[in-house]
Amino acid sequence: MADSRLVRSWPLAVVTLALIGLVVWRAPRSASSLTPADASTASASVVKPGAARGGPAEASPAAATPVSPAERSPERAAAGFVGSDRCAPCHAEEHAAWQGSQHARAMQHATAATVLGNFDGARLRYAGQVHRFDRQGGKYWVTTDGPDGQLHRYEVLYTFGVEPLQQYLVAGPGGRLQALPFAWDARPQARGGQRWYHLHERDDVRSGDVLHWTAASQNWNHMCAECHSTHVTKGYDAAADHFTTTWSELSVGCEGCHGGGARHLDWTKARTPDPSKGLDVRFDERKDATWTRLPSGTAQRAKSASSGTESATCAFCHSRRETLSQPFRHGAPLLDSVALELLTAPFYTPDGVMSDEVFTYGSFQQSKMANAGVTCSDCHEPHSGRLRAEGNGVCASCHEPARFDVPAHHRHAANAVVTPGAPVAPRCVDCHMPARTYMGVDVRHDHGFRVPRPDLSVRLGIPNPCTDCHAQKPASWAADAVRAWLGRPAQGYQTYAEVFALASTAPGDPAVAAELQRLATDRAIPAIARATAVASLRAAPTAASLAVLRAALADPDPLLRRAALSALEGYDPRHAAAVAAPLLADPVRGVRVEAARVLAGVDLGALPERAARALDGALSEYIATQTLHADRAEAQNNLGLIFTRTGKPRDAEHAYLAALRIEPGYVPTYVNLADLYRELGRDADGVALLRRGITRLPEQAELLHSLGLALVRQGHQDQALEPLKRAAALAPEQARFQTVYQAALTALRSSPQAAHAQSRLGRP
Repeated sequence: MADSRLVRSWPLAVVTLALIGLVVWRAPRSASSLTPADASTASASVVKPGAARGGPAEASPAAATPVSPAERSPERAAAGFVGSDRCAPCHAEEHAAWQGSQHARAMQHATAATVLGNFDGARLRYAGQVHRFDRQGGKYWVTTDGPDGQLHRYEVLYTFGVEPLQQYLVAGPGGRLQALPFAWDARPQARGGQRWYHLHERDDVRSGDVLHWTAASQNWNHMCAECHSTHVTKGYDAAADHFTTTWSELSVGCEGCHGGGARHLDWTKARTPDPSKGLDVRFDERKDATWTRLPSGTAQRAKSASSGTESATCAFCHSRRETLSQPFRHGAPLLDSVALELLTAPFYTPDGVMSDEVFTYGSFQQSKMANAGVTCSDCHEPHSGRLRAEGNGVCASCHEPARFDVPAHHRHAANAVVTPGAPVAPRCVDCHMPARTYMGVDVRHDHGFRVPRPDLSVRLGIPNPCTDCHAQKPASWAADAVRAWLGRPAQGYQTYAEVFALASTAPGDPAVAAELQRLATDRAIPAIARATAVASLRAAPTAASLAVLRAALADPDPLLRRAALSALEGYDPRHAAAVAAPLLADPVRGVRVEAARVLAGVDLGALPERAARALDGALSEYIATQTLHADRAEAQNNLGLIFTRTGKPRDAEHAYLAALRIEPGYVPTYVNLADLYRELGRDADGVALLRRGITRLPEQAELLHSLGLALVRQGHQDQALEPLKRAAALAPEQARFQTVYQAALTALRSSPQAAHAQSRLGRP
C-alpha cells in the first residue's frame, strides 16, 4: 500500500501557504464569507477543489451553506490563560518590547491601524483578470476570482504578518478562514516594496488549482492558526465539515511561549516557595551561563550545555513538523506535540541546508553552536524578536572580530564588490548562513552555521554560498579558490552530505547501508542527522541494520527512537514486533503513536500481554491525531491504512472515500483503496476506481501500474500491458515498474494475444 505520513504543518511568523492538497469547497451566502458580496448566483458553479493542478472543477452539493456570526469571533476564555495585558504591570519592559514585535502583530483585526496595503482603489492584473483593492464603510475589500473562477468582492477580516510582507484573511464556509493570494510587499519602495503582488506571480493559478487561494493549502485553520495565535484548538468536525477553531489571544502573546499565566498570577499573590513560580516552563538556560573567549578566537560556555527547553519551545512553530496534538503542551517534550521532519528531500539538500521552507529549528539542530549550548535568545532578544546586535555584531559576541572579521579570514577585500552595487566585504551570514527567498520577498537564512563547501557542489550538484553571490562563476572555480586559501579541501562540522546523497540515489546498496549504519551510531554528529541515517535504513533491512535500529530504539533522544520505529517497516513484522513493542508505552507521545502505526495489525500473539494492552492505547492516540486533521486527505488516508491493518474494512473504505471527496487527486488513496478492494475480492471496483483516477491524472505512473496489476489479476493480461508500459515509461527510475512490465511482456509473448498486443503496443 502507498504510505502517507502524518499531516505536515507549515507555521512561521509570516506563513508559507502553498503545497498541500484541497478541501471540499462550499460557497455560503454571507457577504463576508466566500460567497462574494456582489454575487447572488455563485452557488450555481462553485468549485470542489482537489483535482491535480490545473484539473477540472466539480460542483459542490452544499454550495449555499451560510457562515454564522459566531464564526467571525473565535476568541475564547481558555482555562489558565489570562492574556498578555495581565503581564504588563509586572513586566513592563518585556511587554513594551513584545508590543513592537512580529509576534504581537502575527494576526490582527483589519483596521486602519493594522492594514499596510494600498486599499485606495489599487489594481493588479493577474491571470488575465484585473483584481481590485478598496475601502468602504470602514472595511477593506478585495475583488478577485472566487471558487467559480469569476471575479467577486470579499471583505478582509484579518491581517497576517507585517514584515517583509502582509497577507489578508477572509471568511470561508464551515468556519474556515482563507488567505488571499495577493500580498502587500511591506519593504521600502527603494528595495522594490510598497506594491501588491501575487504569491505565485510566475505561474497562472486559477480556480481548481491546488495552489488557488480557495484551496486547503491556503486554509488558515489547518495551515497557520496555531502559530499566529495563542493556545489554538483547530476544532474540526468531520461529520459536519465544519471548523470551530478557537484561540485565547488573537496574536502570539506572552502565553504563547510561557504557557498559561493564571497560576503565575496566583503565585505573585501567595508568594509560596514554588521554584516554578507557577509557570509551565522556565527559560533560565542563559542564567549564569557566561561565555569565555578562547585563544582560538571563539567562545566556550562556562556552564553546562543548555537543556534545550528554550529552543524546543521556539521549535513548536519555527520548525517543519507534523502536529500530533493540540494545544501545545508548554514544558513537555517537543515530540509530545509535534513530529519533526528529518533531513530529507525536498526539505533539505543532502548536506542538510534548507531547500524548502523548514523554519530554522532543523537547521539549527545541525550546528556546532547548538551542540555547544547556544540558545535562540543568545542571538535574538526574545520579546522584541530582533537580533541582539546589528550586522556582524551578534557573531562578534562569541567570535573575536580581529580573528574572523578580517580579509585573512573571509578572503574578501574590505571594499570587495560581492553583489553588484554593494561594495562591501561579505557579512558573516553571507558565507555561513546561506539565504533563500520564500513567498517572493521573504529572505531567510539557514541556521546551520556551516563552513562553505563548494567542493560538495562540484560532486553533488547542490548550492553553495560562494556561487550564490558569484553567480557568474562555476562551483569548480569556488572550490579551487577555497582549496588554494586553505591548502587543503574544506571541512566542516556537518559531514554527512555524500552519504545522504547516495542514500537517495542507491538506498539499498550495501556500501551505502554500511555508511548509514556508521552515521547512525556516531554520537559526534547532530542527533537530527543520526535520526535521518536511522530512518534511511528502512531501505536496507539487514541483520547489521537491525542491530543499529535496536540501539536507536533505546536512545535517550526520542527523535532517534521515532526514526528507528519508522525504519522497522522494512523488516519482517515478527522482528518489528519483538523490538518495537516496549515503545508502545514510551513516555513521549510522538514515539508511542509511531510505534502504534508500525505495529498496527500485528498478530497480538506476537506481543507480550502488557504490550498488547499498550497497543490499544497508543492506537487510540494515533487515531486521535488523524481525527484532529480529518479535514485533510492525508489524515483520512492514514486512517484508512490503520483500519485496513486492524481488520476494519468498512471503516477503511469510509476513510478512503472521505479522502477522495476532500482531494479527488490524492494518488495514495486511489492505490490503497484499490488494494483494499483486492483484499475484499472486489477487483472490478478497484479497476473502475483506478480508471477514474487515471482520467483525472493521466500522467500518474503509480495509478497506471496499479491498474495494470489489477487487470492481470482479473485475467486481462492483454489489457494490462498498455498501462504497465506507460507506467514504466513515465517513471524509469522505478525499478519495480520496469521489472513488472518486462515480466508481463514476456508472459504475453507466449499467449494467443501476443501478436495483437505487439502490433498495438510496439516492441520495447
